[in-house]
Amino acid sequence: MSASGWKLSLPCTKEEAEQIAGEVPEMEGLDPPPVLMTSEPDPARPDEWRLDAYFEDRPDSEALAAVRALAPSAAGVEPRIEPLGDEDWLRMSQRELEPILAGRFCVHTSEHRKDVPAGAIALQIDAGRAFGTGHHETTTGCLIALERLREAGIAFADIADIGTGTGLLAFAALKLWPEAKVVASDIDPVSIEVAEQNATINAVALGSGAGELELVAAPGVAHERLRARAPYDLLIANILAGPLIALAPDFARATAPGGRILLAGLLASQAEDVTAAYRRQGFARIFAIERGDWTILVMRKRRATGWQ
Repeated sequence: MSASGWKLSLPCTKEEAEQIAGEVPEMEGLDPPPVLMTSEPDPARPDEWRLDAYFEDRPDSEALAAVRALAPSAAGVEPRIEPLGDEDWLRMSQRELEPILAGRFCVHTSEHRKDVPAGAIALQIDAGRAFGTGHHETTTGCLIALERLREAGIAFADIADIGTGTGLLAFAALKLWPEAKVVASDIDPVSIEVAEQNATINAVALGSGAGELELVAAPGVAHERLRARAPYDLLIANILAGPLIALAPDFARATAPGGRILLAGLLASQAEDVTAAYRRQGFARIFAIERGDWTILVMRKRRATGWQ
C-alpha cells in the first residue's frame, strides 16, 4: 500500500513547543515543508508535550535532522515515523486541530465547519505553510485584545498587521471594523500567498479601499506601500520580542498620534523590556492580556513622531 502522507512524532518540552509557534528557520530548506503541530498529551504532565510533523513523502535524513533540531530534549529518542495510509495527510492534520474560541471568534479548520457555535464570528484557517492558525496563546490573546478594543467603542479606519502569517488577525480586524482600510505584510512571500488564499476562503475582499485588505511581502514597515498608507490608528504585530524592540522607532513613526498598537509574540518575562522600548517612543500602556507564559500588550501613542 502506498502512503498518501507520513507522520513523524517526537516528545518535546512545553518550552520547545512554544518556540515552534513563531518562524521556524529549520524548515526553510525543506520543499515542501511539513505541517508542524504540538500538543499536550497528558495534562497531568504539563511539561511533556509532543511534536508531530506531517510530510507528503517519507522524511529523509535531512528532514529528520530538521525536526530533531526543534526538540533537543529528545536527543537519543527514536522518532516514531508512520505512514498515514490512503487518507489525505493534510486532512488528517486539520481534523486534529480543534476549533478555538476567543471571545466572539471561532477559528476552525475545514474539517470543523459544522462545529462553529451560533452567533460566533467564524474564521477558517487550515494548518499549512504559514504561522497563525489561532491555536497558539499569542494569536488567541490578540483576538481577545481586538475584541476588547471593539467593545470599548474605539473605531479604527487605517489598520496594519505586520507579520501577518496566515492573515488571521487582519481578517479579524476587518470583521470588527468592516469599513476600515487594512494592509497586512509578512517578510515571507509564502505567507502572503497563504494569506491571499485564506482571504478568498473567508470572503475577505482584496484591495486598498474601505473594507478591503491589501497584502504586501516586506520586512517591517519600510516598504513603500506601507509607508504610503501610514499613519495607522491600529498597528498589530504578533512577532517576537527582539524584532518588536528593534522595530519600535519605525512602528512609532507609522502610528498616528492617539493610535493603538497591539504587540504579541513575547514571553511574560520579556514584557517589561518591550514596554520600555515603546514608552521611549511616546507610547503609554493601556492593558495587557496574559495567556500562559505569554503577554499581549496594547499601548496608545501619546505624541507625534512622523517619518524622518
